[in-house]
Amino acid sequence: MAPRPRKRRVVESEPMHTVFKPAGVPKASLEEIVLTVEQFEAIRLKDLEGLEQEACAELMHISRPTFQRVLCRAREIVARALVEGKALRIEGGHYRLRQHLQCRYGGNVFCDIAEQECPGRHCRRRGCHYSVCGKAVGQAEQAQVDDPTDQIPEP
Repeated sequence: MAPRPRKRRVVESEPMHTVFKPAGVPKASLEEIVLTVEQFEAIRLKDLEGLEQEACAELMHISRPTFQRVLCRAREIVARALVEGKALRIEGGHYRLRQHLQCRYGGNVFCDIAEQECPGRHCRRRGCHYSVCGKAVGQAEQAQVDDPTDQIPEP
């Protein structure tokens, strides 16, 4: 039986800087340790942004126990780099970048939600476009096209 396929973790963006090393030590003489992009994102969300694990997991589109495992491993890697004086390289992993979408109706920017159907107007899910502008993108596009106030009156 084949193992279950891994879901790609959602990250806000790739890091601006990808290598960190102890000052005054030539990089060529250092052992390097790798932190994946999703591990970097876990540290950013939990330790820098100060979010609860449940919120972090939701933003990365993974379960809370999976987020806990990713975060623990990330903290271990960072601690090892600091304590043992290793270079830290951020690269690789199994992730995708968060999509930022803009509603054509309200002009508001929102982020993609989990790969689930949105329940619509009464959705309370964090990041859902309904909570931002009250219309789904498809409905908003249709509303703009079919809005009778936009029609030019005939002479």
